[in-house]
Amino acid sequence: MSTLLHLDSSADRTMSRSRSITAAFASAFSAAGPGNVVVHRDLHADPLPHLPDASLHWAAGLRRPGAEPGQAAEALQQRLVAELLGADVLLVGVPLYNYSLPSSLKAWLDHVHVPGLTAPSAVSAAPLTGRPAVLVTSRGGNYDAGTVNEGRDHATPVLELVLGEEMGMAVSVIAIGLTLASAVPGLAAQAARGEREYAESLRLARELGERFGSASSSRQRGAGPEPLPRT
Repeated sequence: MSTLLHLDSSADRTMSRSRSITAAFASAFSAAGPGNVVVHRDLHADPLPHLPDASLHWAAGLRRPGAEPGQAAEALQQRLVAELLGADVLLVGVPLYNYSLPSSLKAWLDHVHVPGLTAPSAVSAAPLTGRPAVLVTSRGGNYDAGTVNEGRDHATPVLELVLGEEMGMAVSVIAIGLTLASAVPGLAAQAARGEREYAESLRLARELGERFGSASSSRQRGAGPEPLPRT
């Protein structure tokens, strides 16, 4: 039995391609092994508060003397961290909003990136080292090298940095572009390419969901299949 923590953050509840692709992954993961569990958190439908106190950036043993973040705020953070630590695989839907993360996803990240709990520090190791994290990133336009949008995706690098470099997770990226090609006249000539990318992303999501879902649940994090390269 393996557990998937599935996060969605798109504000579009009906036409979102990031939601469609994460759903394909989660369905394949669930079907791949008897007893597999999917914990779904919709960060848009049930948004988290912004981090209410700066001391919550740190585990209790690293906070300044006298820090009192509040019982309710600390309990919420502990619940979110426990969800992450209890999952064998993390799946995150990441639509690009104004070239960056949806604020709902940023709030979750601020709650769970905690030196001393989920990131290494003087008082802790790195409990998430090697654990798979799959990012499904969707972008409305064309972000290819040489285009005006080259380098303007400021969401994916942040997640790769925090989840991967800081927290030690093994990050894979399924990236889709041109999701607005059918709605924006200036992108209409690339609509067919956008549809091909969407179909390929669905295929990759199902493949990776099945691979991770069928991996051993021995809790030896990182002993599962190698992450896919960025698409």
